[in-house]
Amino acid sequence: MTKCGFVALIGEPNAGKSTLLNRMVGAKVSIVTHKVQTTRARIRGVAMEDETQIVFVDTPGLFKPRRRLDRAMVAAAWGGASDADIVVLMIEAHRGITNGVQAIIEELAKLEQTRRVLLAINKIDRVERETLLSLTEQMNGLYPFLETFMISAEKGHGVGDLKGWLAKHLPDGPWLYPEDQIADLPLRMIAAEITREKLTLRLHQELPYQLTVETENWEERKDGSARIDQVIYVMRDGHKGILLGNKGDTIKKISMASRAELETLLERKVHLFLQVKVREGWLEEAQRYSAIGLDFKDGNA
Repeated sequence: MTKCGFVALIGEPNAGKSTLLNRMVGAKVSIVTHKVQTTRARIRGVAMEDETQIVFVDTPGLFKPRRRLDRAMVAAAWGGASDADIVVLMIEAHRGITNGVQAIIEELAKLEQTRRVLLAINKIDRVERETLLSLTEQMNGLYPFLETFMISAEKGHGVGDLKGWLAKHLPDGPWLYPEDQIADLPLRMIAAEITREKLTLRLHQELPYQLTVETENWEERKDGSARIDQVIYVMRDGHKGILLGNKGDTIKKISMASRAELETLLERKVHLFLQVKVREGWLEEAQRYSAIGLDFKDGNA
């Protein structure tokens, strides 16, 4: 008898959701950087455990939205939680119960009473055992979590236990995806996310949140390689200069890093071409939101 179901990972930005998703799936399907709010779309990663297919929804980090893009991201996160069979709230052990965590717990209480919610305390290697036990007790006093797991998504500690529990408690049913499929995102969007990650890692100011990447063209060549054309949209001419760098040095390094990862992912040669275009109002264009898997209407105040 096969099992299959949806698991939503929710939490504050940088709680480690993308790292956990990639660890569970066994491949990189969600971008992971030191920057907060890097996950924009609800990325579904597909993991197998015995006869169970676990479909993970890696939601954007929950935070107080200010702009349309922020509001659309938060709406996507709660949409993922509402649709899931099981919700996993991730918190950081060393940060404890922040105002953001308390706000998430208040919202969780509004979901259907039948919703099954687990607590995953991440980055356990950063605190002492006594602190972990105290945090577990406090969190379970705030919300009736079904189970609590102490994990390190980065190092893999406790992740197997969490994955095993999920596999046992998802509903009976046929698999939704082929056994060898790891994500339901189109390759064009995964490629764009990989380039966006390289941009985020390379640029250390506010700029990454004011740009987006779209795969404009994907051409399969006769020699087995792929030509990928991507456009990076920025909001100001000054941003374009930062991206290009001195004599195009910055964009070249970003392109090289993205191409190398794409070749590893696709297991073949990739010809990557990046263009930088200025579109002052891209944050208010419905088409840009669709391209990154968000609903433009959800960004309305």
